[in-house]
Amino acid sequence: MEQTRTEEKINRAVLVGLHADCLSRMENATESSMEELEALLETAGGLCIGVVLQNKATPDPRTFIGEGKVAEVRQLLEAGQADLAVFDNDLSPSQMRVLTEELGVQTIDRSALILDIFAQRARTREGRLQVELAQYQYLLPRLTGMWGHLVRQTASGGKSPIGTRGPGETQLETDRRHIRRKIAKLEEELEEVRRVRGVQRERRIKNELPVVAIVGYTNAGKSTLLNALTGASIPANNRLFDTLDTTTRTLVLSDTCTILISDTVGFIRKLPHHLVEAFKATLEELTFADLLIHVIDASNPEWREQAETVDNLIAELGAAQTPCIEVFNKSDLCEGDIMPHGENIVSVSARTGEGLHQLLAMLRSRLDEGAHRVKLCFPYDKAGMVDMLYREAKVESVEYGEAIEVTAVCTLKILGQVREYQCSD
Repeated sequence: MEQTRTEEKINRAVLVGLHADCLSRMENATESSMEELEALLETAGGLCIGVVLQNKATPDPRTFIGEGKVAEVRQLLEAGQADLAVFDNDLSPSQMRVLTEELGVQTIDRSALILDIFAQRARTREGRLQVELAQYQYLLPRLTGMWGHLVRQTASGGKSPIGTRGPGETQLETDRRHIRRKIAKLEEELEEVRRVRGVQRERRIKNELPVVAIVGYTNAGKSTLLNALTGASIPANNRLFDTLDTTTRTLVLSDTCTILISDTVGFIRKLPHHLVEAFKATLEELTFADLLIHVIDASNPEWREQAETVDNLIAELGAAQTPCIEVFNKSDLCEGDIMPHGENIVSVSARTGEGLHQLLAMLRSRLDEGAHRVKLCFPYDKAGMVDMLYREAKVESVEYGEAIEVTAVCTLKILGQVREYQCSD
């Protein structure tokens, strides 16, 4: 008996980019950004059948790339039986509408493609909320272009211009109101997520656990590094945006220092602003971290540009002042080049384990602060010292007998103040 198999349709796409003199370096399309766009398309489940990179003094206000190039892209789409055109640059709602009509296929930009990937990958409720909010914020100004044909009336009034002045409202207006309500509801739910996260953060501060956040360009090896450091089993695949939901693990640096270390969503050039805004509920952890680990893919020839993109987004999130260690990952894939080095730089291979002991030593020197566990005996007239320890050290136990016996983890500075009360046993 013959079995029938349903195969999921793969979108065949032509990638289009514009390099214009008047656009900034970040806005322009280049050969490398087009390669990255192709990797994004593959991540989304599409197939690239052609690439068109246009050089032009200024973008065409109507078609962005000019009528002649539009005809060239249309021919390429038809020849390759493609059903999608993806632009590397951001398109205005009207340009997206015009291009969709002129090319005869769905036309999207890089932002829409990234949002689609995030929608596929979000697993937790928080992640899904954040992606949904970003999608609605992206969609709202584009409704006119996408639903321009929906000018029918939802109430009485007929089709004439006079009828449109009646109590009815267009489908477009209805959609806008519906989306605004959805956005307000999602923002409310994410605010609750922020509140819960704030409570958890206060508890962490009370427990005095230092927090380290791993940041970096997408596919730099952040999840692999977290797995290597903590023995976690987070899926770590060689693909863009494999991690969307923040994962936090504990890492014991010494017998007196345990830290919390978090993996975060990867950054990418031209990351949609709505996405950065929506993910602030997650990414605000960066501003509360005691230390950032910026993971850089040392094997990528464009690591400088990628590192700059991450630094710019860290600054946008308000975490530019947070101390940072630069970890050049994938050192095992680098051939011949001298690896970057310096006071806050370490080269590692998260896959092979090379250099991890240096990273751990660097974390200890930054976060351990030479703390020691000591037993102290205070006479009752020095009970105020116990209050000071609660403020400045980590008090583990207090017993009241002939004297006040305290076991606490103290930094060298605090040890200097209480050394005379250290128990001899």
